[in-house]
Amino acid sequence: MKKGKGSFWAIVIAFLFIYFSANIVNAVFNLFKNKIIGENGYTYSDKVFSLITSPENKVLEDTLKKVAKDSDFDIQIIYADNLEIVDKVNSGEKYDAIWSSNSIWLDMLDTSKVSISNLKSTSITPITFGIKYSKANELGLIGKNVTMSDLLKLIQNGKLTFSMANPIMTNSGASSYLNILSTLAGNPEVLTLKHLENKELQTKLKTFFTGLSRTSGDEDFLEKSFINGDYDAAITYESSIININKQLEKLGKETLYAIYPVDGVSISDSPIVYVNNKNDYKKQVFLKLQNYLLSEDGQKILLNLGRRTWYGGTTSNAPSNIFNKDWGIDTTKYISPVKYPSREVIKEALLLYQTKLRKPVHVVFCLDYSGSMYGSGIESLRDAMDYVLTSRSLSSMIQFSEEDKIDVLAFSSKVNKPWSSDGKNTQELLKKINEYDVDGATSLYPAATEALKLLKDESNDYNLSIILMTDGEGNIGTFRELSDTYQSIKREIPIYAITFGNASVDQLEKMAKLSNGKVFDGRSDLVLAFKTVRGYN
Repeated sequence: MKKGKGSFWAIVIAFLFIYFSANIVNAVFNLFKNKIIGENGYTYSDKVFSLITSPENKVLEDTLKKVAKDSDFDIQIIYADNLEIVDKVNSGEKYDAIWSSNSIWLDMLDTSKVSISNLKSTSITPITFGIKYSKANELGLIGKNVTMSDLLKLIQNGKLTFSMANPIMTNSGASSYLNILSTLAGNPEVLTLKHLENKELQTKLKTFFTGLSRTSGDEDFLEKSFINGDYDAAITYESSIININKQLEKLGKETLYAIYPVDGVSISDSPIVYVNNKNDYKKQVFLKLQNYLLSEDGQKILLNLGRRTWYGGTTSNAPSNIFNKDWGIDTTKYISPVKYPSREVIKEALLLYQTKLRKPVHVVFCLDYSGSMYGSGIESLRDAMDYVLTSRSLSSMIQFSEEDKIDVLAFSSKVNKPWSSDGKNTQELLKKINEYDVDGATSLYPAATEALKLLKDESNDYNLSIILMTDGEGNIGTFRELSDTYQSIKREIPIYAITFGNASVDQLEKMAKLSNGKVFDGRSDLVLAFKTVRGYN
């Protein structure tokens, strides 16, 4: 009996020893982790270097992480569109470095809230007008000095259409737009607000954008949609034209021929800058990262991505397998860059595009009102629709205009009759969205089919799209029925799907693939998903 008690207490003492020893070791570990001895007292969080950059640099993620690992620091990479980067930084979010697409976005930072230094360009990328070779040849553009006015005439006469990334959401889209704006304004020494008010210029710009057959919310999707679709041309980065052509060649498809308007081309300089957070360690980390990107190895990686890494305008040493002259890419020819206007003018120009110049859209929202949406689900949906259909959207410049057409199809066990509105007078539409009850099953495929029928006879004066939101799995109708309807229309109408709750991603991906569309994740933030998808239509 005594022996048993002795064993018991021995076990208790041993347990307490192990417990307290583990806590002491853990405390010491945390001390070293949170207060790096010999690192000037920096905390563990100071060892994580945060970089915010535009999505086009995602292809370099592995390279950046390797540099971090080799230099013994941790790196956190956040991707955001250039305007979003500006909004994040100006709102107080903290980052150690910014790698944007273009210096114009850095000029929009609020200098009272953020201080930057050590700005250096990592590469140069012109914006080009890539046209299918046969089309460019047919229009007499091969080997000719082409102006933006020449392209405007072709668009005006219905001889040329193009796809482009959204000027509100992307750098290539905004840079392209500012290029078109400046050259059609006659390349003034300084583009001013007065130029934007010129009705004749507005008419030219509005005419130009009648040729816009497809808008993309990001450059990567622009490439994918172009390769999978059937378009005459694309306005985008020279590096994107190179990447598109490489993929088209692999598929045995016709490549694009690059046109650089002689009256001016937008140039993106891909600058990386340090954010002055008064941390010497972070600055040393930044310099390691920046020096690598500007090193021979770093520049070679950028060069292989189709980005120009030489300075002075021209070179005869560019690798011909990348900068292919057969694609119209001539690095020995000087490109005349347009001058970017002030921050104030850029903001007003973007607002002008969204409210007056862009091609109007006809969009059908297919909204899930099945029983599973009861409670927080339907409230989130109503809030998201309130965001995109009211003045709340003004801050993101995604508002609809009076020229736009909107239809809403509520679906559950059946598909409700469409509620319709223009893009400005949406009060009655929102009232119906808020009052409609949830109940029943999920007529996912019939809803998309009805949306196609609503759009199939719409004129080419509108860009068409379907935005479908569901929180479940379609259990009424079939994909085959939807596919048959889509094929019979013989017209590209993209279906953009937003997942919520337990939505079947597989079903939505098939619908997106069928229509050259895309799936967005709205499970964590439905408003953000609707905001994002607006950049694609």
